[in-house]
Amino acid sequence: MTRPRSRRGGGRPTIADVARKAGVGAITVSRALREPGRVSEDLRRQIQAAVDELGYVPDPNARALASARAEVFGVLVPSLTNNVFAEVVRGIYDSLSDSPFRIQLGNTHYSGLEEERLLQVFAPQRPAALIVAGIDQTPLSRKLLETAGCPVVQVMETGPDPVDMLVGFSHFDGGRTATEHLIEMGYRRIGFIGARMDPRSQRRLAGYRAAMEAAGLFDPRLVTTTPLLSSVTLGRELLRDALAKMPSLDGVFCNNDDIALGVLFECHRAAISVPKTIGIIGFNDLDMMQAAFPSVTSVRTHRYEIGRRAVAMALAEIAGQRPQQRVVDLGFELIRRESTAR
Repeated sequence: MTRPRSRRGGGRPTIADVARKAGVGAITVSRALREPGRVSEDLRRQIQAAVDELGYVPDPNARALASARAEVFGVLVPSLTNNVFAEVVRGIYDSLSDSPFRIQLGNTHYSGLEEERLLQVFAPQRPAALIVAGIDQTPLSRKLLETAGCPVVQVMETGPDPVDMLVGFSHFDGGRTATEHLIEMGYRRIGFIGARMDPRSQRRLAGYRAAMEAAGLFDPRLVTTTPLLSSVTLGRELLRDALAKMPSLDGVFCNNDDIALGVLFECHRAAISVPKTIGIIGFNDLDMMQAAFPSVTSVRTHRYEIGRRAVAMALAEIAGQRPQQRVVDLGFELIRRESTAR
């Protein structure tokens, strides 16, 4: 009985030994053994001869390991310090706390190019699922998500064309609802004040404009925006800019609660009565909106639940129970408070 030749130094022959014996690369050997139809007949015979001579036997455990996915959820958000996304991430962590899955976080810093870079890092690691903020990926990022080979859940938005699954709400509808509330309360020269005008804020602005145009109230001088990082201090400065352009301003829809709080502080400094002279409404309804004086009306978004629902959808797909509802709209709530109670 012919015994297989032992590799030098002892131990089982490896795929590298076969490659050296056959005079080809290890990748070519792997391809010939797993997908014989992808190599020529002559090359297949050459590799098989080396396999037979060395007595090489493929390791099924190694093969299974190569095809397995990591027990990792990749999560990409534009900020780790913004309270809005911190709540989404908290929902994700809480939902996976009793599972075997770990979380790998990536901060895109509101940059499409950084999102591309992170996806190029995450995707080759074969995550169990990817959760990504937003729907405005670059063509390369979308391609990376489409070919990731795992469940993909985009969050904080709704839309007709998700990569895989989507859970969030309509920023356009939220902006329109906020503006319609100010109109309903009797405000007419309603400004939009916004910072870091990412695509979500742009959709809120579009909702504001739609409501103002429908009421015959829109004037481009009412819009004050900046690409600068949002902050309470910046909100104070932007209100001053808005009043310089439109001294008769009597209402303000702010693209987030930081800006709304800054607007409120500037009204206090300038002895502008809220809500009598100017009404203020924010977006997201962070805790400080209720604690402010007067308390500030805001659009409440269900950020924690979005994180939890994203995980539930991904886990269902991992378990082979593909969710029938691919786009989940969790909506929003208008929380009426003193700042618009004219």
